[in-house]
Amino acid sequence: MIPKEVSAWLLEQEHDAVVSEELAGGGCINNGSRLETKNGQRFFVKTNSSAPKDMFAREAEGLEALRKAAAVLVPEVHLAGEDFILLEDLAPAPRSADYWETLGRQLARQHKHTDQQFGFDHDNYLGSTSQPNTRTSDGYEFFAEHRLGFQVRLARDNDLLSRGELKEFDELIGKLPDLIPAQPASLIHGDLWSGNAISDRSGRPALIDPAVHYGWAEAELGMTALFGGFGQAFYAAYEAERSLERGWQERLDIYNLYHLLNHLNLFGHSYHSQLVSILRRYA
Repeated sequence: MIPKEVSAWLLEQEHDAVVSEELAGGGCINNGSRLETKNGQRFFVKTNSSAPKDMFAREAEGLEALRKAAAVLVPEVHLAGEDFILLEDLAPAPRSADYWETLGRQLARQHKHTDQQFGFDHDNYLGSTSQPNTRTSDGYEFFAEHRLGFQVRLARDNDLLSRGELKEFDELIGKLPDLIPAQPASLIHGDLWSGNAISDRSGRPALIDPAVHYGWAEAELGMTALFGGFGQAFYAAYEAERSLERGWQERLDIYNLYHLLNHLNLFGHSYHSQLVSILRRYA
């Protein structure tokens, strides 16, 4: 069902009424549809009647931050409400031959946008989980408290981690400065798995569904490797544009503990063994 605010906005903008609605993949949290109006304009709308009231507003802010960086294409936001967001329809075409190389270069350029502090202007969401973005000058403190620590506390409250596993996470968090090199606070997408790297109507790279904040760029690369799908040309082009610290590949699993904890909290015990396997390599 098309939100009434969307229908009203389309008429106000002289796009006329919607004549077709095509269901599209909206992920495991939201519903997605492509809309076409009587005058031939196309839009993409995501809806979720049970979403937190500010979730789509926070998504709109994240997309705007990425758009201003002018590195990787993101859809234009037309309108956002409590239970929907109306976006430009990128009409994804098959990926171009140089898709991964281009995305690698573009993401590296995005990561060159840095800030003095980690975090973001507002808390936002990783999927449907709150993501605290309290501004923090120390990257280790930010990742310890507002990434790993936050998710560990959720898992503890949900009885998803044993007392021994909670202790192991405490030990790992204390070792972060020994395991991870100092890095600046880079503008990152925040949820960059392969499903959020799409294409536009020309097959060029585009990003959707962000959890934007200023964080470690290596953490972004970790998410690209978590569920596969990014080609080797991507990493080679990234490193040609923005140098990486030696041994970066070996650190990716540490960053991915954040995302695995989030999946554990969202979807349950099926992620537990993978999470604990990584934890015990470092704790």
